[in-house]
Amino acid sequence: MSDRVNGRPDDALRRIVLASNNAGKLREFAALFGTAGIELIPQGALNVPEAEEPHPTFVENALTKARHASKLTGLPAIADDSGLCVRALRGAPGVYSARYAQLAGGEKSDAANNARLVEQLQHTSDRRAYYFCVLALVRHADDPEPLIAEGRWHGEILDAPRGANGFGYDPYFFLPALNATAGELEPAVKNATSHRALALQQLFTRLKEEA
Repeated sequence: MSDRVNGRPDDALRRIVLASNNAGKLREFAALFGTAGIELIPQGALNVPEAEEPHPTFVENALTKARHASKLTGLPAIADDSGLCVRALRGAPGVYSARYAQLAGGEKSDAANNARLVEQLQHTSDRRAYYFCVLALVRHADDPEPLIAEGRWHGEILDAPRGANGFGYDPYFFLPALNATAGELEPAVKNATSHRALALQQLFTRLKEEA
């Protein structure tokens, strides 16, 4: 990558398609990328349908989504695949975090997912968990060297929700270092400390290294 100024991305990466229709993710990514002078275009604004996520790993799903969005738009694209990994559940719900309850015959909703998670943990004292995020950025659909970054945000699972901010499992995800759940954090605090923030910092470092 060339023609960078003051550590900012080159012109080819100033407009990137975000391969997601998740409103919560859109808000977080828009705030994070805005500080780097990058315009994120939600794939829905370009009539890009959601890609299938058939893979058992975060990185494969992220790459699939990024290549799909780039192929249909002709623009660079970035996708994240993220989820909650719980130690006592051998990493579940993992890549199935958004449809954890649905896999057991329930509805696809945050409330149902959280209810199933709490039920699964009712007989264990080990509540350690972490949010995991993989970011995949492709310059074009057939990019042979996609940029991959990842971040982990460690915490514990509570039995009852606290806070109304965030989305997904945030009200149940307690952060001992902050003495708060992710659902109690102000957006600016979450955007500075979360798994997505950590992955994005790593991604921006990679971009600078390739300048």
